[in-house]
Amino acid sequence: MVPASPFVSDVPAEQARSAWAAARVAAGCPDRVPAERVPVADAVGRVTAEPVWARRSSPAFDSAGMDGIAVRAAATVGAAETTPVLLDDFAVVDTGDPLPEGYDAVVMREHVHHADGKAELRAAVAPYHHVRSIGEDVSATELLLPQGHRLRPVDVAACAAAGAVELLVRRPPRVVVVPTGDEIVPVGTEPGPGEILDTNSLMLVAQARELGCTARATAILPDDPEVLTAALREAAADADLVVLVAGSSAGRDDHTADVVAAAGTLAVHGVAVKPGHPVVLGTVTGPDGTGTPVLGAPGYPVSAALTFEIFAAPLLAGLEGAAPRERPATTARLARKLPSALGTDDWVRVRLGRVDDDVVATPLPRGAGVLTSLVRADGLLVVPAGVEGHHAGERVRVELLRGLGEIGRTIVAIGSHDLVLDVAASALRADDPLVTLASSHVGSLGGLVALRDGLCHLAGSHLLDPATGEYTLPYVDRLLGAGGDVAVVRLVHRDQGLIVAPGNPQGLTGVADLVRPGLRYVNRQRGAGTRVLLDHELARRDLDPADVPGYAREEHTHLAVAAAVAAGRADAGMGVLAAARAFGLDFVPVAREPYDLVLRARTLDEPLLAPLWALLADETFRTGVEALGGYSCSETGRRLR
Repeated sequence: MVPASPFVSDVPAEQARSAWAAARVAAGCPDRVPAERVPVADAVGRVTAEPVWARRSSPAFDSAGMDGIAVRAAATVGAAETTPVLLDDFAVVDTGDPLPEGYDAVVMREHVHHADGKAELRAAVAPYHHVRSIGEDVSATELLLPQGHRLRPVDVAACAAAGAVELLVRRPPRVVVVPTGDEIVPVGTEPGPGEILDTNSLMLVAQARELGCTARATAILPDDPEVLTAALREAAADADLVVLVAGSSAGRDDHTADVVAAAGTLAVHGVAVKPGHPVVLGTVTGPDGTGTPVLGAPGYPVSAALTFEIFAAPLLAGLEGAAPRERPATTARLARKLPSALGTDDWVRVRLGRVDDDVVATPLPRGAGVLTSLVRADGLLVVPAGVEGHHAGERVRVELLRGLGEIGRTIVAIGSHDLVLDVAASALRADDPLVTLASSHVGSLGGLVALRDGLCHLAGSHLLDPATGEYTLPYVDRLLGAGGDVAVVRLVHRDQGLIVAPGNPQGLTGVADLVRPGLRYVNRQRGAGTRVLLDHELARRDLDPADVPGYAREEHTHLAVAAAVAAGRADAGMGVLAAARAFGLDFVPVAREPYDLVLRARTLDEPLLAPLWALLADETFRTGVEALGGYSCSETGRRLR
């Protein structure tokens, strides 16, 4: 048994799976859940525990494949448009009727002309034309489905047609999720300072049910080793897998590894995957001496979700005797550079879209606590432990969370963040569920570079050129070529300024106050138009950015800046008025600027972008944008170039 703390550092994922499997065998954990017989109608989603053999043929007799008449094929020889054949020996049949004795072909009703009680045929038919022969679908005693097959609707229909009334299938695996932590409170309560809602249990139970398991969560347990050990043993008595949530790290109140070691066997503590490094894998021993697998999931939601997928999902499929469910995959070009630390499998969430003939992948925020990165993800990109990241434009393999058809209807916008893009994305989806606007925030300059490199449809930009006082167009000319295949469409004018706490307790009046000693500023990232604006305003006043306390601290969106101020972690940050209003903060105006969409001119009239142009012309949409505060839509949709 490995020590419980701190971690068994950097155990590769495959090695961790093998160690866990060996621990389960040693602990006597069942390798399959029991089988049970269920009515064929209730078997969808279940896994066959034995082969399914056809008890009868389908169809069970030669039958008519069309509405028409049954005939003897030999009697139709010579029939043609110029030499029709008249038959008085035929039988009228409907689709599915048994083929009458002595007949061996069916002529469709629309190909039969009736005259004086006879059937006139103007074309010959071959034997067994439009006849479903006995056993055409399946023959009696034929293997219909193998053991270990997860049943689909078409499978149960075929089983019923072949005479099955009941099927022997595996019982659904039972999963018990045990949330832990003194700071965790139930969903539906109002969390106080330092308290966290128990969303992990909700998510993990849903993940298990999505895999066909029965799953439940226990009450939230305190960080008490004795209580946790007793609860683990109790949960294991009624489960095929127990998931302990949180407490898997090496902190003062992290007891999961010790609890698993005390209740059974600790196989692994710490795996070389990111996010999800402090995962715990082991078993708990029941009163009868048999073991139950235990997964100690990290408390960060993305870590919890991914470790369940990496370790629990294959285990649960194996308990049913089925292959793990695999997602389809595709090859995509990276929209921007993706660094990754050596020695760890890095699971990166990405947004996807099709630009020209390529699928483009834009990495989402990678923090283990950023649950919305999974919500917004279209795919998962795994950077193997031996690879130190990827360069922009490099082709990578991506597992798909959405179908390629949906991805092909995604408008990819990369560049500066603005709330209007979020409003537009919501409005487009509400109008047509097949349309998606996916925006990624890398700054105005990064957006223009992505457009230049064919990695997006639209680049959101509000870059100020200090030399000319113009916005965006000078940068477009420099990066994309003057007079080239480029179009620029005005999205909005917007108010930029200093986002400050309610009541403006620091008494800030403008950019000049940012160099005040002791002030805590939060900046935007390099290449962001908002940062360029700040630098310009500082330069106008002969102020050095290095004198702004907090200048090096960066956030990637206006809302993130506002959130930092609202939380009291910063005194001020540059952003749009709408972001300040969203958090109930005050605002010191600095400038009104245009925000534009840059794209390839040849794509202006593509069907993919048509819904966006229609939306920008919609008065209801414009009114809603202006209601956010600090926006003017007087030029929205205007084509500047």
